[in-house]
Amino acid sequence: MNFTRDLYGTSLSLLTDLYQLTMAYGYWKSGLAEKEAVFHLYFRKNPFEGGYAVCAGLEYAVQYLQSLQFSEDDLAYLSSLKSATGQELFETGFINYLRQLKFTCDVDAIPEGTVVFPNEPLIRVTGPLLQAQLVETPLLTLINFQTLIATKAARITEAAQGDLVMEFGMRRAQGVDGALAAARAVFIGGAKATSNVLAGKLFGFPVKGTHAHSWVMAFEEEEEAFEKYAEAFPNDSVFLVDTYDTLEGVKNAIKVAQKLRTKGSELAGIRLDSGDLTYLSREARKLLDEAGFPNVSIVASNDLDEYLIADLKKQGARIDTWGIGTRLVTAYDQPALGGVYKMGALRDEKGNWQYKLKLSEQLAKTSTPGVLQVRRFISEENKFVADMICNEAEPLPEQALIIDPFDFTHRKAIPAGTRHEDLLMPVFRGGEQVYKLPSLPEIQARTQQQLRQLDPSSRRFLNPHVYPVGLEETLFEMKTNLVLSYRKTEAASS
Repeated sequence: MNFTRDLYGTSLSLLTDLYQLTMAYGYWKSGLAEKEAVFHLYFRKNPFEGGYAVCAGLEYAVQYLQSLQFSEDDLAYLSSLKSATGQELFETGFINYLRQLKFTCDVDAIPEGTVVFPNEPLIRVTGPLLQAQLVETPLLTLINFQTLIATKAARITEAAQGDLVMEFGMRRAQGVDGALAAARAVFIGGAKATSNVLAGKLFGFPVKGTHAHSWVMAFEEEEEAFEKYAEAFPNDSVFLVDTYDTLEGVKNAIKVAQKLRTKGSELAGIRLDSGDLTYLSREARKLLDEAGFPNVSIVASNDLDEYLIADLKKQGARIDTWGIGTRLVTAYDQPALGGVYKMGALRDEKGNWQYKLKLSEQLAKTSTPGVLQVRRFISEENKFVADMICNEAEPLPEQALIIDPFDFTHRKAIPAGTRHEDLLMPVFRGGEQVYKLPSLPEIQARTQQQLRQLDPSSRRFLNPHVYPVGLEETLFEMKTNLVLSYRKTEAASS
């Protein structure tokens, strides 16, 4: 599925903030457009007060970059924009430059389904300054949201402890884009099905659903409503049993299930959408088992999230399948990931990298200079040990020492010979795609494998253990020296 073609059928080159275009114009005017730069996309804090995030959205980003080209309609619109004095905002020469623009950057990225942590570059863009700057906003909007939702889905899937998780959230999602992108990200995080039929078509994963209360209300009797639904779907019926009285609804479902069985079909399940889900699921399970229907699934919905699912599990709820809507597709308890996109280096006239950082009064907002890579160390037991952010443009010492960028006394030495892998993979070279995109089932399987390799203490929902992530020692020293030099310059000019 190509989201730019299949969903929009139009150019998305203007899917950006105006300031990206005004900066691009400024670079062009200043003769800096082709100067080589490095930018990194990362987030500063784990979502949901958790211990990790699940990287997602790369396929959308690849498709966006592949199709990055300004259409004549785009250029006509840009030509119509006016400055404060009523003159054209962009001169004709710049419009012609954009007309010929072709994406030629190198892009490295962490594969979707990878467990990632704060300050690690998820995407690295290297190439002409104008181009690398121009893609900031679209890359952020494509990566931030899906990473956020994939992480939420992974947490919910973990809480469900192997039960089937289905996404039911389209009606509460933030528009068409939110519904479709969320459905895709939810699948990456571990859900097995969605109620969103268009998502099923576009992404190729299972669609499932039940019926609404209005179906029951359309008939004189609840039992009749179930019978008619069973006639339409004899092998795929899941009855919503709480329209009037939940346990009476279960009994009516059993009556219809018995009739189905005489015709060679079986009731698939019942759904609980309100009330005390622990009590009702236990009573429903008892009624179903006593009637000879131990395989009828009990589906639960009603504003569920990982905390409520975990609590219901502890209470002994007899629920087999979880339909998750609002609190999943809207990331109800955290509406945004907060990813950022910062310059790490610029080439000078001699071809050497000039390392750049963004300084801030808040230590967490001071960026890391360099051409960054993430090296993950893995134990003999195949568990993640620590992640090291390093500068790929400089040689690395044989002995790895990582330093917490926010507390230089917090250090971790990695024994020589420890197995490792570098997470950023080549995706584009010179604007040409060199990375084979995996299928969604492959990405989902990667997510599950990654989570198994992460210690459970870092996966718990409350007060998770902080997984070790730090800067390689020489990178830490370079960053520190650069900060000090900036501070000295500030002090001298004040």
